[in-house]
Amino acid sequence: MLDDLILIALLLSAYLYWFDGQQVKEVAFKAVRSHCLNLEVQMLDEYVALNSIRLRRDHAGKIRVQRIFLFEFSSTGNERYNGVCIMLGQQVEAVRMEPYRFEG
Repeated sequence: MLDDLILIALLLSAYLYWFDGQQVKEVAFKAVRSHCLNLEVQMLDEYVALNSIRLRRDHAGKIRVQRIFLFEFSSTGNERYNGVCIMLGQQVEAVRMEPYRFEG
């Protein structure tokens, strides 16, 4: 009986971790899409890909999960450039893009 409860608790914990990760990924996607629209570049493939996860302290000293997502964008339609979206907990910490060519 105790083994079953431990298994259920582990499965529930894994599901909650996965669900939280999906919510964070959605926030990152919306932040990247908005950032690309503001800079008038095209977000390619309409996705963000999880690159790394680690624990990090926020400005208040609380330990949070930091997730780094990768994405690709294009400024002219001919090249692909890389960018990253750094999430700390549920908050967008930064959206960074490598230097790109633009048409003036």
